[in-house]
Amino acid sequence: MEESFFVIFRPNELYNGTYCTRGGDRKHGERVRSSMAAALAVLSLLSLLSPASAVGFDFPAVFNFGDSNSDTGDLIAVAVSGPLLPPNGQTYFSRPVGRFCDGRLIIDFLMEAMDMPLLNAYLNSVGAPSFHKGCNFAAAASTIGPATAASLSPFSYMVQVNQFFQFKSQVLQILAKGKKLRKYVPQENYFSQGLYMFDIGQNDLAGAFYSVTEDRIIAYIPTMLIEFESGIKRLYDQGARRFWIHNTGPLGCLAQNIFIFGRDASKLDEMGCVRSHNRVAKLFNLQLHALCTKLRGVFADANITYVDIFTIKLNLISNYSRYGFENPLAACCGYGGPPLNYDFRVACGDTKVLNGVPATAKACDDATEYISWDGIHYTEAANRHVASQILTGRYSDPPFAEKMPFALKLKF
Repeated sequence: MEESFFVIFRPNELYNGTYCTRGGDRKHGERVRSSMAAALAVLSLLSLLSPASAVGFDFPAVFNFGDSNSDTGDLIAVAVSGPLLPPNGQTYFSRPVGRFCDGRLIIDFLMEAMDMPLLNAYLNSVGAPSFHKGCNFAAAASTIGPATAASLSPFSYMVQVNQFFQFKSQVLQILAKGKKLRKYVPQENYFSQGLYMFDIGQNDLAGAFYSVTEDRIIAYIPTMLIEFESGIKRLYDQGARRFWIHNTGPLGCLAQNIFIFGRDASKLDEMGCVRSHNRVAKLFNLQLHALCTKLRGVFADANITYVDIFTIKLNLISNYSRYGFENPLAACCGYGGPPLNYDFRVACGDTKVLNGVPATAKACDDATEYISWDGIHYTEAANRHVASQILTGRYSDPPFAEKMPFALKLKF
């Protein structure tokens, strides 16, 4: 599972000054150049659109569904797994803020690129958060399939969809009562004009490897996608028309999965990733892509964009040095040292006694050198890169065109 092995065992600036001010450092200079190239590609894309057309594609709100790849605080808010510990959040927020990362997630960078505030978690009411520009229903450890007694997160995909319906109902009640609280909630038309984003499925696939064979996991994929399609249809029936769907990443390249399933070197590919996990991820993505194509035919008035996160992440891992990284698979925040610096018994920031000796999962000196933050999730630096590649439009189907560009306000 993307978060789940330690769980099962109880275990604005898209291209900001922190990169540009270190131009004398080769690896940071390389990363600046790659980010700048991505930005220029997006600007070139937008130049093909008339100004009136580009302005017309601002999204008034974003509603997100998913797992820890885009969870901004839901699971932590309900204290299912205990609090996130430092050094989580240290790079950008200077403290843990519900994200399994040292800083911002991919969705945070996408929100900033759209010049929108970071999404607040649906279940986090601390500090009277504003939901005027949308809401995040994603929860770490969540699955597309229904939660079971063994699941850490009860907030499966369909539960999140139901939470959205409850959220919408409450918002409409607030709007009907007057203007006092309107600035904190979406306007009614935001629900039909907003962007609905999805990044989920990783936990279903990776988690299944602990108990069933690869063939059985592959056979289960159609069932997963029936559930996913059902949620899309329910949202469509409630007025949703703009869908943004991420496929799943290369599961076999997560230190967690390599640590458990890669002890036999014959099971690893040339990059050191677990072949079986990546095979299953590819098959899931093929079928998810086919579903998106099918849904475009069913919902002719909807914009359904499929985003190939797998290719972006695999390219990053395969060519890590080109993008200024130095460690493609090892965890920045972990325990155990090279090659993976990962041990499922000790989560990032935690201390456990192993063989009578205290063991602490500490952060590395420079998280920008690492793709993996904790052996399961990406660093802010890696998330920044993935977001920049998404925004080129090259990895989406359909590619960014007049029906689906971001009205970007890139910051250098």
